[in-house]
Amino acid sequence: MGMESRFEKAIAAFDSANAGDPNIEEVKGERRPHELVDAQRVSAWVEKLRPDASESLRLASRCQHIKRWEMPRDSYPKTRVGYLKWRQELKKFHAATASKLLCDLGYDEEMIQTVSDLNLKKGLAGGGDVQVLEDALCLTFLEFEFSTFLKKVPEERMIGILRKTWGKMSEEGRKWALELHFPEDGRRLIQRALADS
Repeated sequence: MGMESRFEKAIAAFDSANAGDPNIEEVKGERRPHELVDAQRVSAWVEKLRPDASESLRLASRCQHIKRWEMPRDSYPKTRVGYLKWRQELKKFHAATASKLLCDLGYDEEMIQTVSDLNLKKGLAGGGDVQVLEDALCLTFLEFEFSTFLKKVPEERMIGILRKTWGKMSEEGRKWALELHFPEDGRRLIQRALADS
């Protein structure tokens, strides 16, 4: 077996960190750590959206929610302000955690900063790699988590979530989203959300 590239070592390090997630989900009959599965799904979407994706984008897609379980939502007040603070602190935590691992592997400061900026979603309005990452995150949610949300979240609130998700995506991301398979009630809700927006 040949020597692993630095990129492969970084992906392995991210996956190893996410393998510690105590939250388990079943995937094709196999019990797997949620954040590990989620990171692999986001990576797969980036590869679909941009087969020629830059190394920084491929790295960022694999560590976007790294070790998320270490900063649970209930560690912040259950208010809108508490939620927003949690989200901001989470982004910083993910960026810092990934930066440390990349530094340990000998990545230069410029690459580490680029990955960190993607983790922090800096320059989202300008499109580019950060928009591709945002599309991948939204598509991962719609493909794998939307159906579960349907069972737990009231319909009107779900419509709001769908509108917000749709608003984050590029036209390319939206085209991919409309090609996904949704259950009948999910398809109906999406049509309502888009018709009313």
